[in-house]
Amino acid sequence: MQNRIKEYREKKGISQGKLADLCNVSRQTINAIENDKYDPSLQLAFDLAKNLGVTVDYLFLNGGESK
Repeated sequence: MQNRIKEYREKKGISQGKLADLCNVSRQTINAIENDKYDPSLQLAFDLAKNLGVTVDYLFLNGGESK
């Protein structure tokens, strides 16, 4: 599942490690999600969106949309 996590994380000036801390996951988890190697749980998706100040549907793209 494609996402805009890296884009919004960088706009907010937050490191992967800081975002991971805010969401109670490892930095490696954030890296894997940003690189489309891991799909987050629904709860983690909501946590990511909340901490990045966007909605879940805007943060994650379905297969038909492009970045």
